Amino acid sequence: MGPRVSVIVPVHNTERYLRRCFDSVAAQTLGQDRIEVIAVDDGSGDGSGAWLDAWAETHPNVSVVHQPASGGAGRPRNVGIERATGEYLFFLDSDDYLGTEALERMVAMAEEQGSDVVYGRIVGIGGRPAPVDLRLNSPDVSIFDSPVYWTLAAYKLWRRTLIEKHGLRFTEGYLINEDIPFAAHGVLHAEKISVVADHDCYFLEGRDDGSNASRQDVDWVRQLAYVSGILDMVAAHVPEGQDRDKLMERHFHGEVLSMFGAPYLARDEEGRRAMAGAAAPLVEKWMTERIATALPPRLRLRAHCLRTGDLAQLTAAVEADTARELGPAVIEGDRAYAAYPAFRDPAAGIPDEVFDLTSRITLRHRLTDHHWDGPVLRLTGTARLEGLGPATEQGAGILLRRQGYTYWVPAETDEDGHYTAAIDVGHAADGGPLPDGIWTMRVTAAAGELVKDAWLPRPEGAAYDAPPEPRVVDRGRAAGPTAVTVFHSDPHRHVNLDVGATRYPLGRDALGAVHVGPLGRTTVEASATVPGWPADAPVHLVLTAPGKAPFVTPGRGSSFGESKVSAAAGLRGVPVGTWELALRLEHRGFLRDLPVRGADGERLRVTVRPSVPQRLVRKARRTLGRARRTVG
Repeated sequence: MGPRVSVIVPVHNTERYLRRCFDSVAAQTLGQDRIEVIAVDDGSGDGSGAWLDAWAETHPNVSVVHQPASGGAGRPRNVGIERATGEYLFFLDSDDYLGTEALERMVAMAEEQGSDVVYGRIVGIGGRPAPVDLRLNSPDVSIFDSPVYWTLAAYKLWRRTLIEKHGLRFTEGYLINEDIPFAAHGVLHAEKISVVADHDCYFLEGRDDGSNASRQDVDWVRQLAYVSGILDMVAAHVPEGQDRDKLMERHFHGEVLSMFGAPYLARDEEGRRAMAGAAAPLVEKWMTERIATALPPRLRLRAHCLRTGDLAQLTAAVEADTARELGPAVIEGDRAYAAYPAFRDPAAGIPDEVFDLTSRITLRHRLTDHHWDGPVLRLTGTARLEGLGPATEQGAGILLRRQGYTYWVPAETDEDGHYTAAIDVGHAADGGPLPDGIWTMRVTAAAGELVKDAWLPRPEGAAYDAPPEPRVVDRGRAAGPTAVTVFHSDPHRHVNLDVGATRYPLGRDALGAVHVGPLGRTTVEASATVPGWPADAPVHLVLTAPGKAPFVTPGRGSSFGESKVSAAAGLRGVPVGTWELALRLEHRGFLRDLPVRGADGERLRVTVRPSVPQRLVRKARRTLGRARRTVG
């Protein structure tokens, strides 16, 4: 049998990184007998070729190809494709490296799901960020509603039949973006795309000498002509509409407008005009209103200037971005605008919507703690709107929602976004008690009338599967006590509030026992965890049976501190029959019966038999007494 995976490694003057890269392949848990490595030395002049030859001498699954420098990774990868025999191909850049279980996990996903392409979680190192943050394992994702299309680099697991069927090859002679036509074409034709996100699969190196291909200067006019072909290819495969716009947005963001930064400013006037002249037709042909709205203001403004041919405003905008001279956003009502020099400048005549960044304002938040203080749920965390500037005054709060009802609880907030919120169950509903039901909670942050909200996450460091703890709180004289529970919903672990124990019953751990004395006298006892139950409030035992009225024992009840309640009672006066036991909590209009279970986990039942006549009891006692004296 041939190898399962062919790892193709293009190499050009990366000798300092080769040991780490190839060690990571040799350490793969998939097993070296299932991996073939094809290293293609693309005219290196730093000793990389000799290093590869030495490595291959001691690693039988490694082969080395030497060729003249081709000006990019495209040609070496294509050579590797022609030589590969594995069922899957993985393209590994020689300055990067793999997580130990990367290939095993990705191959397992491909085998289980029949995937044509498998993305592995990417980790940026050396100051280089990961292109996307893949957080959840996904057996089947779409390029239209997931972030996978935003990373079209080659380092993924590809089924070789997909590559052969569609003749996929890398563009040769280009230093950057040579992998985009290959990857875009591949994912557009893939029948299934999967994601492995629970393991750090690929480590992306940011070279400290600035020699990454993405940092090199190129012929940007030629590059824009090349990108034009990529946009044509996307349009040929995806019909006009929302799906096409989602893909086009990614290309305008990554390949068209992003070059109008430092590379643009490094050109003279003629060079800038040439770049703008090459990009303007792409904007005019492909950029829809939907794409423009989705772009951040800095790119939206560049696109507007390219479309109108306003080179002076384009240069001013790029200079403002590059120098990071923009002041705080301008907030008017519930909208926010980027404070570029051309904003509201009559001479520029640029519409306000070009500068609108409302949709780009993000709410950064976290919950650090929630705990009960009597009837008050106290929450602490951070919530701040990012993208407005440090001088913008902000506030925070908590939204409570249930079946059309919404209440807002303001929080105390400092200038760094730390907040403290107090949700009083007896007064949170616009001064009144919260009604029974499930209340979702969202955190809000506001600057003026501009408000953003998000689901309230579980506290950092909280046990993921910690069971919710119902408790009793007092909502005040009018409403009285009620049961409440803070719980984290599945699967996202958002914080919610259950008022009235509608989902999580109170005292679910109620346990009891039945004791029968030597003369047949029966007593029952039970206890349960009920945080917040008043120490002086009654606790009874209740016996229920089909067709009979409940029997409430005059038992002794007790409450221990803030958590445990218990009761015990004899069964004198209880009618004959088999009864189920419950703990009854009753106080100021609050009435709740807690089903009691025995040590076996089943509902506790007690059978009451006909009572023994007193004369027989007295006789039995005398007989027992004589027996004891005789023994003594």
